[in-house]
Amino acid sequence: MALEYREWKEGDDLALLEIWGGPETLPAEQFRAALAPSSNQPWRRCIVAEDVVDGVRIPVAAGVVHEASLHPERLWAYIEVAKDHRRSGVGATLLAMLRREAGNSPSGVSKLRSKVEPDTAGAAFAAAAGLAPIQRSQLVVVEPEPLTLPRFGDGSEEAASERVEDLATGSVELSDVVGKYYSHVHHWDSPGELSIATVQRLFLHDLTGAHGAIVLRAPKASAFGDGVPASRKGKIQAFAISYAQGGTDEPSDVFLGHDPSLSAEDAAFAVRDLLALIAYQHPVLLEVDESMVALRSVLEPLLESGKAHVRGADTLIVSD
Repeated sequence: MALEYREWKEGDDLALLEIWGGPETLPAEQFRAALAPSSNQPWRRCIVAEDVVDGVRIPVAAGVVHEASLHPERLWAYIEVAKDHRRSGVGATLLAMLRREAGNSPSGVSKLRSKVEPDTAGAAFAAAAGLAPIQRSQLVVVEPEPLTLPRFGDGSEEAASERVEDLATGSVELSDVVGKYYSHVHHWDSPGELSIATVQRLFLHDLTGAHGAIVLRAPKASAFGDGVPASRKGKIQAFAISYAQGGTDEPSDVFLGHDPSLSAEDAAFAVRDLLALIAYQHPVLLEVDESMVALRSVLEPLLESGKAHVRGADTLIVSD
């Protein structure tokens, strides 16, 4: 009997988990959480393919398309098919159905994007469907003491305290820099301007796992010449936000970035100095896109020298 297609319903996740087994890739693990009943707020459409075995209907594949809270000019899409049903047109049928649903999205957006690992079944399917890579990211673990600690001013604790500061994750100043940096390094996917509230909700709220932030400031403003009070703090040059980790033996998960108004050279110096500080005693885990030029310029020598290594496979973002 031919497969039948229907909307997702409660219980499909457990039924499909029995058929699929564990996720084959990190993107698959992440996207499975998006498989859920269709809704309008937020907009999502989810479709299941059923086969009949001994008179029993069994879900064997599913696909979802949904709005993105960031990068609203594309919709996220994901399809997974049981291994014994692949190469039979199930994925192509689901994709066609998702594209039809996307054409009716209230936002008017119909372009799709997804995540795959290179040289996998998912990557081959995406390529056959006309989805091309628009970005590559890696998870990089930086080992302890990867860089010489920076020297600030005269090397005193007072000089260091003027440049390096623990900052509350609720800081508006921090949120402003984080939002500008995120938009700057994701120009390839049109995130637009992020409000302070959006940045705090997506990157700095307790529910994100954020539990600490450290910033590197520019040297304190001088009171001479420009009339700026000497007590005024320098602008944030770089920031590092740490997130909850699975165990004490695991590297700290860190979002490291910089003020996008800095020159390329100053941005690299700021990122280098802050990385030296946060990874001095404990390894850190960074997610790095190709567009993060300053961070990549600091990490590449560490990767070559063995002071850092890539964890797992690369991730490709593919799109129409």
